[in-house]
Amino acid sequence: MTDDAPAVDDRDLDGFDPYDAFDLEADRVRAFLEGLDDAGWAAPTRCTAWDRRAMLGHLDATEDYHHACLDDALGPLMETYMAAGVTDMDSANAFGVVRRADGDTAELIAHWYEANAETRRRFRERDGGTLATMAGQYPVRWQAFHIADELATHADDMGVPVTAEDAPARRAWRAAFARFALHEGHPEVAPRAVDGGTEVTVDGQNHVLDDDEVVLAVMGRLPDDTSVPPAVAAALALMA
Repeated sequence: MTDDAPAVDDRDLDGFDPYDAFDLEADRVRAFLEGLDDAGWAAPTRCTAWDRRAMLGHLDATEDYHHACLDDALGPLMETYMAAGVTDMDSANAFGVVRRADGDTAELIAHWYEANAETRRRFRERDGGTLATMAGQYPVRWQAFHIADELATHADDMGVPVTAEDAPARRAWRAAFARFALHEGHPEVAPRAVDGGTEVTVDGQNHVLDDDEVVLAVMGRLPDDTSVPPAVAAALALMA
């Protein structure tokens, strides 16, 4: 940890390796995408505007940002976005997908995976340091958790299967990261690990969510039939 790192309680992350988690997610996504047929590519995802082909375009586009962070070259990337009329995160995401809408899908898988592998390698090499992000200098290890969890979320968005063998460890690190992300983004809910999941405080009331619920809540993906009260879901959501 460096002196300029933000003061956030990260004890929930103790004992978890973001780089190993990142590797597993990337390999799982690649294997799944390589096995899709035309119907599979056209299938909808939880991101209602994107089918799986568009989601692949988004994954590839995010590597531009990760590499710009690693290269301390966010300025040139932002200039490219502004020249294209990008004004916010939604338009940035749309721009990245549109740029990759045409072309050979197998080549796009290979391009994404190669770029992603470079991201993972360079993050491992810089563990313990910081890197440039849109939020300023930020701990590499924390950013690796953020990226691994975003990839895991998009894998779930696409319906990438998780084996029974992998599921418990995946659920554990993602729930731990969800608590960290709440400490970072919504500290007022005071997330804490308890038997049965994660306890949070919303409007003076304590609520316990199981591991799957807290992950889905933080990522803004609770199903319509969830038992989590709407006010709690709204208080925990960090990603649309």
